[in-house]
Amino acid sequence: MSPKPITQNTLFYGDNLKMLRDHVPDESVDLIYLDPPFNSNRSYNVLFKDESGSESEAQITAFEDTWHWDHKAEETYHALATQSPDHISRMIGAMHDFIGPNQMMAYLVMMAARLIELHRVLKPTGSIYLHCDPTASHYLKIILDTIFGAENFRNEIVWQRTNAKGLAFTRFATNHDIILRYTKSDIFTWNPQYTPHDPEYIESFYKYVEPETGRRYTLGDITNPNKDRPNLTYEFLGITRVWRWTKERMQEAYDKGLIIQSHPGAVPRLKRYLDEQEGNPIGDTWIDIPPVQSQSKELLGYPTQKPLALLERIINVSSNPGDFILDPFCGCGTAIAAAQKLDRKWIGIDITHLSIALQKYRLEAMFPGILFNVIGEPEDLNGAKHLAQLDRYQFQWWALSLVKAKPLGAQEGSKVGKKGSDKGIDGIIPFIDDHTGKPKRVIVQVKSGHVKSGDIRDLVGTIKREGAAMGVFITLEEPSKDMTREAVSAGYYHSPGWNEDYPIIQIMTINDLLKKVKVKMPPQYGTFKQAQRITKQHATQEDLFESDEEPAD
Repeated sequence: MSPKPITQNTLFYGDNLKMLRDHVPDESVDLIYLDPPFNSNRSYNVLFKDESGSESEAQITAFEDTWHWDHKAEETYHALATQSPDHISRMIGAMHDFIGPNQMMAYLVMMAARLIELHRVLKPTGSIYLHCDPTASHYLKIILDTIFGAENFRNEIVWQRTNAKGLAFTRFATNHDIILRYTKSDIFTWNPQYTPHDPEYIESFYKYVEPETGRRYTLGDITNPNKDRPNLTYEFLGITRVWRWTKERMQEAYDKGLIIQSHPGAVPRLKRYLDEQEGNPIGDTWIDIPPVQSQSKELLGYPTQKPLALLERIINVSSNPGDFILDPFCGCGTAIAAAQKLDRKWIGIDITHLSIALQKYRLEAMFPGILFNVIGEPEDLNGAKHLAQLDRYQFQWWALSLVKAKPLGAQEGSKVGKKGSDKGIDGIIPFIDDHTGKPKRVIVQVKSGHVKSGDIRDLVGTIKREGAAMGVFITLEEPSKDMTREAVSAGYYHSPGWNEDYPIIQIMTINDLLKKVKVKMPPQYGTFKQAQRITKQHATQEDLFESDEEPAD
């Protein structure tokens, strides 16, 4: 039975294969963009090396940029080979015979299972854009040909993500990604996009200017290339030719000043105005959209972040306002942010609470008052306890998101943080509180197990060592009286900017946070770099600004 229709913008936390099967109905999505993780920086040979023994299944489950042929990959391959339609079964079997049970095949098996589900949820008029790199694009193209049909392949787009540099001693420098575009049928949404004409081209070809209007124009041929058209052969302004138009239409254009004869005896020509031309059609090599650089106003501190302009182009071309956009590997949420900006509905899926938290902050900062659902996060204390037992890092990132704290040492696409480097700090909330503009910090600790008064004393010591202003202690358990006493005895932080006192140590239970209890602190604070607010009246290509806070880890 197909899932119930999705009617609201929704973020899903969890494995996208399960989320697609359980929540996204058949033929309900107009456009799919996916940028699945893949480590192109690894040695190409390593990806094809036979593996023995078993790796942690968590690496597959977390969709890290490392893939291994383990029992999960073997199980998925077996299901594809035995339960898929014959053409898919034969394809995946042939690839297995050719490539072998290695990291590359593990990646392709996991992708094939998801692409089958993505084909199911895509409308007959829909399109899919798969963002990848040259290391695996040729294999993915075979899989897409098999699932979507080779006849529905539309484009292999080359996006130049950086200038050629480095590592060019034995080969050409690698500086592009591949985006494979397929449709589900031969009837699909297509809104051609154009780039402005080059100024030199304008000066060379649109060299005439109307003095009364200032409009630039060029003169075009209006003779007919087919010389065997008696009905279009006639004399006009003293010149007999086979014309493109009837005599009546020619006369009408002449009366409007659109036909020019430069001198008696010259062949009349047609005015073509620059401002009526659509520009240059966009081809399949995109060099005009730069990546998100270290100094970019868009930068959110997410390593694989794609520029908003890239997603805006894709969404504008292959969807219309009101359509549903799906990104099953949504990372920091560029696709869904672009969809929201362009008046589309959206569905985003990711398997880390770090990503879901970043997407929530980004959307709320860009679009104040935005409403959307989040499915898969704990909704009550029992759900929080279950998450803590299942994965303490995921619990930690989720808990930090409840106070909008920036995780310390968290890595995109990773199941764990940087061990040994946190020094008693799980998260940070920066804020600016005086005329110097220098960020101050609230240190956040998260505990999912047994807690004691010594934990509060340790947090006080960490605050002093780090020169922080305050600390927040998040606990799944209820605090003891001794813990509360230690917190109160730490005293207060006086805010010079707001002339208020705030507790230096605040103990907050998960139960408190689920009830929307807020951290008591100066109101001007941020976490991840905040996205610029978007209004329809002021929407531009530059949709993000650099806040005064510290960069996201």
